[in-house]
Amino acid sequence: MMQLHQDYQRFLDAGAEVLVTGPDDMEAFQKYWKEHDYRFVGLPDPAHKVADLYGQQVNTLKLGRMPAQFVIDKAGMIRYSHFGGSMRDIPPNQEVLDILVRINEEEKA
Repeated sequence: MMQLHQDYQRFLDAGAEVLVTGPDDMEAFQKYWKEHDYRFVGLPDPAHKVADLYGQQVNTLKLGRMPAQFVIDKAGMIRYSHFGGSMRDIPPNQEVLDILVRINEEEKA
């Protein structure tokens, strides 16, 4: 999440908002967000409803939820998805920012 935090303004400049879901409850999320001073949105999902809705995988041998990233356009369509095979399998921010630029250009055309 630190990479998202570091480039958060770049995501905003690209017309996007960052939303992170996790398995913790509201209290744990609030504490963690305050400790790290994250400015983007954190959504507690202890019942895994959002994770299940988007098909995020859980691997108990690898300590829980596997990374999943989505770019959802303003019409609510998923324009990009990445399902990580490990906690290190997360696309670089620039890759996602490039996708946002392309989506913005398509919307202008």
